[in-house]
Amino acid sequence: MKTLFSVLALSLSAIVSANAAVVVIGNTASGDMSASDAKKAFLGKGDSSVVVYELEEGNATRSEFHQAVTGKSDAQLKAFWSKQVFTGKGNPPATVPNAAAMKSAVASNPNAIGYIDEADVDATVKVILKP
Repeated sequence: MKTLFSVLALSLSAIVSANAAVVVIGNTASGDMSASDAKKAFLGKGDSSVVVYELEEGNATRSEFHQAVTGKSDAQLKAFWSKQVFTGKGNPPATVPNAAAMKSAVASNPNAIGYIDEADVDATVKVILKP
């Protein structure tokens, strides 16, 4: 019986996780963003007036976001930014530790974007892209 319950609990958590979606957020005054513009922004190749925030390395939402938007794994992303810094072509975005800090950073700057799990969205930020 314990085994059956464990299997059921794991299956349910997998279903709940599969339904969670990562979204790009902006200040409540922000307009929508295309997937192409988001990819450029998060790889340091977009509009220089946009302030980009990332979740810290090792965060599952960060990995999910980059797989969906930039097409890069954590290792590829780390190598990409190492090369950008080494060649003087750019610096990685500022990082924040969690969704609450991301919402606070984005809400306080009309030019800021970031990403969080859709379940964490509230009235302080606006969803500008659902990848």
